[in-house]
Amino acid sequence: MNKVQTLDQFIDQLEDGMTIGIGGWGARRKPMDLVRAICRSSLKDLTIVSYGGPDVGLLCSEGKIKELVFGFVSLDLIPLEAHFRQARQNGNLKNITELDEGMLQWGLRAAAMRLPFLPTKIGFGTDILKYNPHIKTITSPYSDKQDLVAMPAIPLDAALIHVNQADKKGNTQIFGPDPFFDDLFARAATNTFVSSEKIVDTDQLGGEQMAIFNRFERNFVTGVIECPGGAHPTSCAPDYGFDLEHLKSYSAQVENYGEYKKDFIDVDPSAYHEAVGGLQKILSISLPRF
Repeated sequence: MNKVQTLDQFIDQLEDGMTIGIGGWGARRKPMDLVRAICRSSLKDLTIVSYGGPDVGLLCSEGKIKELVFGFVSLDLIPLEAHFRQARQNGNLKNITELDEGMLQWGLRAAAMRLPFLPTKIGFGTDILKYNPHIKTITSPYSDKQDLVAMPAIPLDAALIHVNQADKKGNTQIFGPDPFFDDLFARAATNTFVSSEKIVDTDQLGGEQMAIFNRFERNFVTGVIECPGGAHPTSCAPDYGFDLEHLKSYSAQVENYGEYKKDFIDVDPSAYHEAVGGLQKILSISLPRF
């Protein structure tokens, strides 16, 4: 079984109006090559589900988002994503569902388990229920009779995830210290597309000793796209850290997005590498220390 695809083959499997979940977290291990490919495409009216970073910012600037479901949109050391902020301030995001981070995870988990909802106490005491009337409450059927939030499932048409390495069968490995909720994105989706720093033979995955880094089963994976440096400018631990200089420049060009788009979006991955100083420069970016 060979699931290796090109970026063009990946794009050809997406459609207008799809609900697309994007893995990673803020400025960490975002599938940016896949996101930039969507930006270059004619796709529109997308519902995006994300613990957002520059993935959401770029898709906002490209006008690709019809609805956004998110826990936050941040670049880590740059607290608020500038392109996302501009879209909200200008009223370009008409349909948003802003959730507590735990509620977003709970919605993905419900979809992964093929359940309509999962009960939680998260949301009480906040304005989440006020501004999201589609989220209902229920009463426990047991003797405690507690009031609970019924967090609805968030099923995805497609999930986009970036990993450290994969084989052609769809086995993947994430080596960083935090795989976030990428396994839930994969299991909540009808199709999962994985960008990988490299594609290796199955026997190079390390067998049983390295199986712990395989965060979700290969049967969930629809396509694998080899994308060295494909998370840049976000980090991909332990391969490289996030490019703070580039993220600052990207943030500063929110009013001049056309120039950024010309230099870094409307180009193929090899030209992108050249524009940011080369693949080796990406791979040499040191990991952040907190």
